[in-house]
Amino acid sequence: MTVRNRQKLFRLTKIGHQLVKEALKDYDSINWFCEIHRKCIRRQTFTNFYNGDGVKRETAETYCDVLKIPNWREKWDTIFELLPVAIADWSVYDDRWVGRKKLVSDLTKKIRNNCRLLLLLGITGIGKTALAEKIADDIQSRFGKILRVNFDSDDHPRDFVGVASRWLEELGESLLLEDKQPMAILKRLMNQLREERILVLVDSLEALLTENEDGWGDFEDEWWTKFFAYFLAIASSQSTLIITSQDLPTKIQSLASRYPNIYHREILHGLLDDEQVALFEKVGLDMSLTSADRPILMRIGKIYHGHPLMLRVLSGEIVESFASNARAFWGNVGEEIELVEKHLAEAEAGAKLESANDDWKLHKLTRRIWMKVYRRRLDEVFKRLKRQNADAYLLICVAAIYRRPVQESGWLLQLDSYIQRLRNEVYSKERQLQVLEDLFGRFLVETSINHNDRRLLGMHNLIRSVALEHRQELFAEFG
Repeated sequence: MTVRNRQKLFRLTKIGHQLVKEALKDYDSINWFCEIHRKCIRRQTFTNFYNGDGVKRETAETYCDVLKIPNWREKWDTIFELLPVAIADWSVYDDRWVGRKKLVSDLTKKIRNNCRLLLLLGITGIGKTALAEKIADDIQSRFGKILRVNFDSDDHPRDFVGVASRWLEELGESLLLEDKQPMAILKRLMNQLREERILVLVDSLEALLTENEDGWGDFEDEWWTKFFAYFLAIASSQSTLIITSQDLPTKIQSLASRYPNIYHREILHGLLDDEQVALFEKVGLDMSLTSADRPILMRIGKIYHGHPLMLRVLSGEIVESFASNARAFWGNVGEEIELVEKHLAEAEAGAKLESANDDWKLHKLTRRIWMKVYRRRLDEVFKRLKRQNADAYLLICVAAIYRRPVQESGWLLQLDSYIQRLRNEVYSKERQLQVLEDLFGRFLVETSINHNDRRLLGMHNLIRSVALEHRQELFAEFG
């Protein structure tokens, strides 16, 4: 992403915000103030300014005059500060971003309305990091400092003291060896988050999670639990945390349930049809209504449920290896996609709901997909599941027999059957539901409601494709 050229903008300091807030006491509301002075003040611009955004100097001067801020010219440097230079080097978000306009608007509004902790959830590659960075890019002018950590990277420490110490150093605090006690670090960081405008981006939080007596989603390092508990309990704070995770951090969920006004969680799904069109157009593919490539690309988008990473990798391969000719690409992979379409149509028609022998290749349609999506992401998801909860891994493998969503009893029947067969055990209904709940917490199960108002459980096509392969490997182990 290229660095943007921006003119100098000014925003309120904490002292300035207090002066403006005091001046507005003469009015019933900000809206009423803007309505009275509508000839010289635009409501949205002033509201954004009040919430921390920057404006041109002449605009700020107009606001001071209208509000009758005393001696504002002499106190300019106390009331206003220059807007920091915008960050442009985001790790994922770039000028190829498309879609999710309403979601970005809604989530940005929540942050402006004092949402202090935003949690973005969903399967790998669904766009959590890009969305977090898009929101951060839109609202960064409100903050004096942006802190970032990606727990998917081996370069970063994962313990609270290590991460928090680095954050404090980035905020200008010098730490002596004797200062690096967990509680001392926690208190100093909380003081910064309480008093300063800080945006914290935490990526891949799932790497910190472990199990507890209630299932999965606790923190292995108890100081992370204390960090979130303290941050949520602060009476007032100008700082915001945006977190992405493939797994639901149940400890955060439990803590945040006490503070519904400052916490929001959002589960991400794939891009809508028009957003898929925009993505393909962005890379230079012909999506005109008369294009012979358009129906092919839309079929691909439908099979992958609009999965952003898959569509980016696929479209990039079409451009680079097939001279932007989707029909040529289809000549190489079309049979595999048509096979999946056939299986789904059979299941929808009720002809063949189950099949343990389906050999879907959606996760390895091409070598580039296999390398960039499966090897780097999806394979790790399944390995982690197998390592952390062997029963949940077994369940997703055996439930892959279903081509379309079925009732919960069908999934549990498969689990019960194979637990008895492979381990000669019988699980209680409570234990079965605990195993299923772990898959829910990792967003590897999708839910829908049928015409009889019954909840159905299914899988994303991409997840089923991988689960089928792991099913074969699993049963090969048992002979």
